[in-house]
Amino acid sequence: MVHLRASEVRQLLHNKFVVVMGDSVQRAVYKDLVLLLQKDCLLSSSQLKAKGEMSFEQDRLLHGGWWGRMHNGTHYREVREFCSTHHLVRFYFLTRAYSPYVEKVLLELLRGEHGPDVVIMNSCLWDLSRYGQDSMWSYRRNLETLFWRLRQELPESCLVVWNTAMPVAETVSGGFLPPEGMPPTACLWDDVVEANFYSAAEASRLGFDVLDLHFHFRHSWQRRQPDGVHWNQNAPRRQNTGRVLLISLKRKSWNGPGFVY
Repeated sequence: MVHLRASEVRQLLHNKFVVVMGDSVQRAVYKDLVLLLQKDCLLSSSQLKAKGEMSFEQDRLLHGGWWGRMHNGTHYREVREFCSTHHLVRFYFLTRAYSPYVEKVLLELLRGEHGPDVVIMNSCLWDLSRYGQDSMWSYRRNLETLFWRLRQELPESCLVVWNTAMPVAETVSGGFLPPEGMPPTACLWDDVVEANFYSAAEASRLGFDVLDLHFHFRHSWQRRQPDGVHWNQNAPRRQNTGRVLLISLKRKSWNGPGFVY
């Protein structure tokens, strides 16, 4: 694996606004990127497990998390932001690929002083496990709407990277287990493969870049946490390495100076 230095990442993302959207796995991606912009080290186990905290490595909690009620429901919200002189990184916790809340997030980004230069996104596990028997059908329909809205609203200069969902174990446990009355997660590992196929195909059809994390981590079970869903600190760094390399290849397509604080 290529080992990136903080100085290299700071230079590549100089004056850029990066948005990360998704579940707790994507939150780890956000945290690793925030850390990597400042230090040459990996996340600690406690940093990986924490959610909704008021501050992490000089970032701040903008909405939800400990500002609201901490829970594992589909209405959980958490918006975080790291801002330095020449870097802006924001995270939105999502529990569904497309919803009124996602639409609200898109409008917020569009109306902001600075439009995003990079959007890194995934939504899958919550979609398949918390929304009833027709979850796969709903997921495919929401993906179509999501990618259409991204193509419609985001500027052409914005680099959108869709992540396929990471592989899960055949048995999952802990806080990710759906509430009583929801469909069981016994086939979640198989459903994720099918969902990734549709999401990657739809993203590619609309011209977005796809980072196939499921493929790259299919034999990395030793990096997965005991709950069968989350991963250790090496996984988000490896993911960010792939994204940074992709961004470096796409950099010439960026127009304008980006934001400056």
